[in-house]
Amino acid sequence: MKNTVWVIALLLLFSSCLPKHQVLQGRGYNPGKNSSSNRNTKPANSISAQNYINRYSRIAIEEMNAYGIPASITLAQGLLESSNGNSVLAQQANNHFGIKTTSDWAGKTILQDDDKRDDSFRAYNTPEESFRDHSQFLLRNRYAKLFELDKDDYKGWAKGLKKAGYATNPRYPDLLVDLIERYELYRYDKPENAMFKTQREEKVLDEIAETTAKEPIKTEAKPPLKMTIHEVKAGETLFSISNLYGLSVNELKALNNLSDVPISVGQLLLVSK
Repeated sequence: MKNTVWVIALLLLFSSCLPKHQVLQGRGYNPGKNSSSNRNTKPANSISAQNYINRYSRIAIEEMNAYGIPASITLAQGLLESSNGNSVLAQQANNHFGIKTTSDWAGKTILQDDDKRDDSFRAYNTPEESFRDHSQFLLRNRYAKLFELDKDDYKGWAKGLKKAGYATNPRYPDLLVDLIERYELYRYDKPENAMFKTQREEKVLDEIAETTAKEPIKTEAKPPLKMTIHEVKAGETLFSISNLYGLSVNELKALNNLSDVPISVGQLLLVSK
């Protein structure tokens, strides 16, 4: 027995003296992997809602000032549709709003399973491009009435987006308003006086008319966003939630880019592939 203990001790001492790369190789490390093959590796820690808000609130305000879309609505949509920036589309394609390609899209694309296998989504060089494209994507006839609302009317915008067919989830307006009020996103919205509102409406509606004239006749303006969201309740686990929706725990983690950090009550999880 004493001999065995001495052998183990010597082995531990020997391994601690080895160069670090040799120890890693003994555990399956592959020195042949290059940076390109690891480019899509998920971050060790998922992004929190508050970190997402801190990172993108400035961009949302800029878009509000340019087009009149409440910053709270833009942030809430980004939080919801990108799962706080943790979705595969956000991580790999900087697509924070789940916008698919249309026949008039000339930019980069990424394939991701959604309504069908390998659906084509828009890909961007930066998140800022995604936020700007989201604003410009709303400059369509089907959303025109929304731009006549006050730019701090987030409840009107939430209902109007659903009515215009932006999302198929019947609770979409409630989900947006819940996020806005939970994180007080309305504090980023700024009212405007009658003169500025009139000027902004004229400018935006002119852009909508110009965009509509350029649209291909049969182009679908916005493929309806199909998503199923689950709000975590007390006592639920990743295992119990995945069983509810016919997913494996690994699939649920991948959809939401979750690490091993425990989920919390009230957290919103994407549960549709």
